[in-house]
Amino acid sequence: MASTSGTKDEVGPPRSLSRRMTRTSTMFDPNADGVDSELVPSSLASIAPILRVANEIEKDNDRVAYLCRFHAFEKAHRMDPKSSGRGVRQFKTYLLHRLQKEEEKTKPRLAKSDPREIQKFYQNFYEKNIREGQYTKKPEEMAKIYQIATVLYDVLRTVVPASKVEAETQQYARDVEQNREQYEHYNILPLYAVGNKPAIMKLPEIQAALRAIRTLDNLPTVRGVGDRDKPVNDILEWLSSIFGFQKGNVANQREHLVLLLANIDRRSKGVEDYEQLDGHTVKHLLDKTFKNYVSWCHYLHCTSIIDSHKVPPSADRQQLHLLYIGLYLLIWGEASNIRFMPECLCYIFHNMANEMHGTLFGNVQPVSGGTYQAATLGEEAFLHDVITPIYEVLRKEAKRNQGGKTSHASWRNYDDLNEYFWSDKCFKLGWPMDPKSDFFVHSSESSRHNAGRNQVVSGKKKPKTNFVEVRTFLHLYRSFDRMWIFLILVLQAMIIVAWHEDGSIFGLLDEGVIKSIFSIFITYAILNFIQATLDIILSFNAWGSLKPTQILRYILKFIVAAFWVVILPVCYSRSVPNPTGLVRFFSTLGGNWREQSLYNYLIAIYMIPNILAALLFLLPPIRRHMERSNWRIVTLLMWWAQPKLYVGRGMHEDIFSLFKYTLFWIVLLISKFAFSYYVEILPLVMPTKLIMKMHVSSYEWHEFFPNVTHNIGVVISIWAPIVMVYFMDTQIWYAIYATIIGGIYGAFSHLGEIRTLGMLRSRFESVPLAFYERLVPMQKEEPKRDPLEDELFLRKNIAKFSQVWNEFIFSMRMEDLISDSERDLLLVPYTTSDVPVVQWPPFLLASKIPIALDMAKDFKGKEDADLFRKITSDDYMRSAVIECYQTLKEILYGLLDDERDSMILQHICHEIEVSIQQRTFLSKFRMSELPSLNDKLEKFLDHLQADNVDAEKYASQIINVLQDIMEIITQDVMNNGHEIIERAHAHHQDNDKKERFERINLRLPQIRSWKEKVVRLRLLLTVKESAINVPTNLEARRRITFFANSLYMKMPNAPIVRNMLSFSVLTPYYKEDVLYSEEELHKENEDGITILFYLQKIYPDEWKNFEQRIKGSQDKTEATRQWVSYRGQTLSRTVRGMMYYKEALELQCFLDYAKHDEIFTGFRTVNMNKHHMDLKERASAMADLKFTYVVSCQIYGAQKKSSDERDQSCYINILNLMLTYPSLRVAYIDEREATINGRSQKVYYSVLVKGGDSLDEEIYRIRLPGPPTEIGEGKPENQNHAIIFTRGEALQTIDMNQDNYFEEAFKMRNVLEEFHKDHHGQRRPTILGLREHIFTGSVSSLAWFMSNQETSFVTIGQRVLADPLRVRFHYGHPDIFDRLFHITRGGVSKASRTINLSEDIFSGYNSTLRGGYVTHHEYIQVGKGRDVGMNQISLFEAKVANGNGEQTLSRDVYRLGRRFDFYRMFSFYFTTVGFYFSSMVTVLIVYAFLYGRMYMVLSGLEGRILEDASLASNKALEEALATQSVFQLGLLLVLPMYGLVYHLNIARGSTSILVYALSWLVMISALLALKLVSMGRRRFGTDLQLMFRILKALLFLGFLSIMTVLFVVCGLTISDIFAAFLAFLPTGWAFILIGQACRPCVKGIGFWDSIMELGRAYECVMGLVIFMPIVILSWFPFVSEFQTRLLFNQAFSRGLQISMILAGKKDEDKTQPA
Repeated sequence: MASTSGTKDEVGPPRSLSRRMTRTSTMFDPNADGVDSELVPSSLASIAPILRVANEIEKDNDRVAYLCRFHAFEKAHRMDPKSSGRGVRQFKTYLLHRLQKEEEKTKPRLAKSDPREIQKFYQNFYEKNIREGQYTKKPEEMAKIYQIATVLYDVLRTVVPASKVEAETQQYARDVEQNREQYEHYNILPLYAVGNKPAIMKLPEIQAALRAIRTLDNLPTVRGVGDRDKPVNDILEWLSSIFGFQKGNVANQREHLVLLLANIDRRSKGVEDYEQLDGHTVKHLLDKTFKNYVSWCHYLHCTSIIDSHKVPPSADRQQLHLLYIGLYLLIWGEASNIRFMPECLCYIFHNMANEMHGTLFGNVQPVSGGTYQAATLGEEAFLHDVITPIYEVLRKEAKRNQGGKTSHASWRNYDDLNEYFWSDKCFKLGWPMDPKSDFFVHSSESSRHNAGRNQVVSGKKKPKTNFVEVRTFLHLYRSFDRMWIFLILVLQAMIIVAWHEDGSIFGLLDEGVIKSIFSIFITYAILNFIQATLDIILSFNAWGSLKPTQILRYILKFIVAAFWVVILPVCYSRSVPNPTGLVRFFSTLGGNWREQSLYNYLIAIYMIPNILAALLFLLPPIRRHMERSNWRIVTLLMWWAQPKLYVGRGMHEDIFSLFKYTLFWIVLLISKFAFSYYVEILPLVMPTKLIMKMHVSSYEWHEFFPNVTHNIGVVISIWAPIVMVYFMDTQIWYAIYATIIGGIYGAFSHLGEIRTLGMLRSRFESVPLAFYERLVPMQKEEPKRDPLEDELFLRKNIAKFSQVWNEFIFSMRMEDLISDSERDLLLVPYTTSDVPVVQWPPFLLASKIPIALDMAKDFKGKEDADLFRKITSDDYMRSAVIECYQTLKEILYGLLDDERDSMILQHICHEIEVSIQQRTFLSKFRMSELPSLNDKLEKFLDHLQADNVDAEKYASQIINVLQDIMEIITQDVMNNGHEIIERAHAHHQDNDKKERFERINLRLPQIRSWKEKVVRLRLLLTVKESAINVPTNLEARRRITFFANSLYMKMPNAPIVRNMLSFSVLTPYYKEDVLYSEEELHKENEDGITILFYLQKIYPDEWKNFEQRIKGSQDKTEATRQWVSYRGQTLSRTVRGMMYYKEALELQCFLDYAKHDEIFTGFRTVNMNKHHMDLKERASAMADLKFTYVVSCQIYGAQKKSSDERDQSCYINILNLMLTYPSLRVAYIDEREATINGRSQKVYYSVLVKGGDSLDEEIYRIRLPGPPTEIGEGKPENQNHAIIFTRGEALQTIDMNQDNYFEEAFKMRNVLEEFHKDHHGQRRPTILGLREHIFTGSVSSLAWFMSNQETSFVTIGQRVLADPLRVRFHYGHPDIFDRLFHITRGGVSKASRTINLSEDIFSGYNSTLRGGYVTHHEYIQVGKGRDVGMNQISLFEAKVANGNGEQTLSRDVYRLGRRFDFYRMFSFYFTTVGFYFSSMVTVLIVYAFLYGRMYMVLSGLEGRILEDASLASNKALEEALATQSVFQLGLLLVLPMYGLVYHLNIARGSTSILVYALSWLVMISALLALKLVSMGRRRFGTDLQLMFRILKALLFLGFLSIMTVLFVVCGLTISDIFAAFLAFLPTGWAFILIGQACRPCVKGIGFWDSIMELGRAYECVMGLVIFMPIVILSWFPFVSEFQTRLLFNQAFSRGLQISMILAGKKDEDKTQPA
């Protein structure tokens, strides 16, 4: 193989290796030469860079590339000689095949031998790329070059003997080794680059931040291995040396810290250039980073390291603060799953910072008196010693979850383990942490090897911490007890008032009524007792972790509640005269006192806590201060009312917000109670009294209905639905009031002021001014003034507006929402011009010139003023006429290349302008000739626009038409045109009579700005139809109108880009579609329809625009894939949308710093002009400084190595996204095999990569303690592992089914300023909620419904939640998080398995509980895709409902429900778990009503009423029974199912229970017979057909015999059979439901197939019943049209009809050639 002369003793595989390798089937394609480096097995990952280098240099020297591959093979063989790793044998076989082929094919080029060849190539490579390129090439290019050089030298040493390595080569290698770290692959900042530094490294804020972290003057030196000082470059490397952080983590957090400091520092500076960080910058970052840590220390009554008094006065405070921040970031960056446990991180930081203090300040050794020298630790020491032990606890607890099959109470989740650090007993862990402490000692796992696969691990489990998630509906009462108590007490009071005499509300003044109402306090005591009991029962499993004081509180609460439950009924019964019943029993207890006043006194005492709570409710600042206080005396005072807890303290709002939502709920509750009293309760009182007095002599079913007094069963059946409605209808009232308030808020927010293009046209004149006020930063040197006062100022701002507007229009053209002609009509010119009027977009001026020409041509008057008045009455027409004249004059002046021609034109223009001023225009010009002039002008402009293929022909065409134009002007239009010609000739003495207008400037049409003028002028002249429908695309219209409307909405002023908040976007991705493949585009579904064909029919206009755009393109296939993918819910669509942020920032930076002439030249011109490259580089650098986009592709590494076609497609498409968007970063979890302690184990890493030349380039690699996704829910874990690679002060979370728009990205810096707005002087927002547009509404009717449903929630719904109710949380994406707030408090989601199924909303809960608050903003929107199919929608709704059920059990909901004030608690309940509970109650109401009706029928009461004439005429009773509602609910729902048999003729009036049992016997016999036939068909239908037929015959004869007997003997009738069939419908449905509920049992007895068949039968029958009327009606043409519109709605308006699609597809198939 490779020439290895001189390397006899070198390590390498034996020559016979190829004979010993077994030839196995391989997943590698031998012909795929360029991808072998990406398919390396994980256990051989270190050879991947060698193979990459081989692929890179192969085009320059294939022999050296061969040597590199041979070296890679040798290294792979040394690493795994037995090929035991996964995929190693196949890979080595592939590589061996390739080497054998290349050994014969490749020959040395530069020398005669391989050693000389590689040396020569290495030297040439160094001289060409490193020596000459280090000052000219970019840092990313140099990083790749140094990587290649390093690998080449490693290969060279294996090929060339050490004695034969030339000195020059060695010198080059040493130089590469010394400078390699300066040229490593970087993320945003090439921190150590020299030579040609990018613009971002020249920013003063970056340089100042670097100086700050590189200041090491006061830090002790670190001793390395061999007692030598270890060199460090900055404070993070120093911390790493002390504590053993990973190199990748240090590099990642170094850049993170520099960017944070730079961005914060820039906002505090008023100058452009500076050298040092501002002192407030570090202090601001310190306060924000450690606010939670300081609060934690105060809560546990320990001294914060930040506030430590042990720091010497002479210490460098700024350096010390930077060390604190750097240490916390390094801990956080390597904490993996522990990042979900913020107080655990606080504990770790507290101890490590204390240790750092010892290193910094306790540096005198007690014995020798010498200085203390810090010793270095291994790179992964922190991971192994600190993070891994805690991770293992998490992992063991997660295994107890059994994949969600076990109860939450049986294992400890993230919250349980984190809340361990809310108690001072966490300090018992010690430092270093004691592995024998109770936190680490897990439940006994003995007999694990004997346990079955699905068995729970045996042993005593650890107690839960502070809360137990028990699966019970009782959590609803426990969490919202105040609401339920309030509603129950009000219900009781209303019933008491309604029961009194006439039920008038004025009965409250009656003394007897008041005494009765006082009984509600007994109910109150009972409900409180229930609450105290539930607290003990539901928290019992957590008592092992509670403090004794907490347990004592639970017990005392129970005892006190029990005391009041006894004492209040006793005292109340003593105060009632002539007691009866239960009251009489209580009256005999406790002596003979009978004082009403005692009961009143007891009530007063009992209500003291409530009165105090009400006073504090009215004084929220006092309550907030008390709850947040850590003083022990305050804690003692609050102990009874609210136990001390780290979160949920001081969540009370300010007075104004409190007033708003209190007023909302007071008005709502008054409406609700008034309706409940007068409509639900009062009408039932009189009928109830009648029913209770009624006597039923005999019951039809005495076995089931014993003779109870007062017909209590009937009373319950009547009142039960009403009571359930009473507890549910608050949800309905909330919906009504929320809609009203939301509409009012929307109106005051100027939402919907511009909804149509007509409204836009009417207000477009003010749009540039609104743009200036909202989106243009106010410069300090420019005072605020009226833009109309300064013409240049106005033109400059209109030019800025036009830049943004035009980029918006260009983006829509690239998205194929508009055509080329529509684009031209919508563009606004921004170039400098002599036009004295504003140049509006042509779609506003379209048809104005043709109309003006017609007006002039047909004008019969004599006065100029009359014609001018008609033209100037329309402002747009006036602008169009003036602009056309001025633009045509500019074009002609620029085109004419002869002085005499220009003189003639000048005289013509002078004549026109003078005649207009002197009002003699009509007398000097013939208006009737203007149409012919217009025709020639159109032809002239067409020629100017044509491509200059043949210069001579091009010039002759223009000259001919130009001469015709001048002839028409001088001879036809002007009355004295010949005088103009003669006057021009008179200025020249040579009397040259040659033909005029023959010399033109052909270079001018090639200038872009001049050509734009020609295009615009042609549009103004030629577009004759009205532009009212431009653009025609509905989505384009929506976006234009929303953008224009948003400019009139209230939003913060925009800062310049350099001063804006920096932010990141994070998108979690698993394995969804990235880009549709060509095969997927043409794959037919069951109807023969392809995705491409379907989308072409849904979006016909966009497909037409697409075809127009790619006309002449080379790669139409790739463009088509993108077009289809951008209309689906794909990652490529999301990435394209999010990268608009970078484009918008670059444009904004250009507008911020460009000079006047550059603004008028245009942004796109700058991109093409080499003289303005500095401005472009500055804009790009500023965009990188402010914006980062990370996609967390969890399994990207696995997809890269997978043999699955789909995985490979996803990998390639993601790679192409990185190559297309250089700013895009991809984070993934890499799984590798490594040998540890002689055993092969899987090792996991968080990796960040970016796009290189053709492959991805690794930036950071951070080892993890284990698989991160095995602990919690997948999506939050995916987000968590990648969040360390995000940057900035804000973080926007985006799902991979979302989209963004360029014009909305332009408003990002405005919305980020919301973080700086104080909420009534208290606190700033922590989550900014944004509006979403659902873009999938046009796909189907179901998608349209989901779109409307979601749109209502993300607009009016969340608008009300945020203000006035103050209970908006995080409902998914695209909310923007205060990043520093959340990364120090557990992240942007919660991840405990199952309980945090709806992980997003828990982030909002967590933010609110920890002192944050959430706002909602509708002046900016982000696109969102929703489910479009029935199954998808069903699964999504099920997930949301299940997630809501899990929320009910969670500690977050419990704490919010208990710690919100009374009315905010109402808002919280009815907008979260209460909505789903009310929906369930709505269904239960129907059942309660139906079974209540059945009870009344079977009890005989209804028959008694029908028989009694006096009762039957009672109106109140009739209303109560509401018989007509039975029929309104439908026949099938109210049939008595199992009771219908008693009304059959065959029953002969018998009411015996045996009749009912016999009916079931008949039912079961029939089903068994059918089952017998079914089984017989399967078992005997093939082999024993005769026997099977005999069996069927016997069954048939038996059936006939039985039916004959029943008809003749038993009196069965045809009506009985019909009734029996009707009765079977609900009975069969019951079978299906019972079968589903008991599926395992039904499967066990072999009846599951029968249940499925029965279900299919129901599906067929119900489909027949439901759709038969539709089928019949569809024959009528008007119904058919309505039906199609109903089913396809918006899709119908787009021309989508399924029948047309199918027909079109068939026609297409027929026309295709064979």
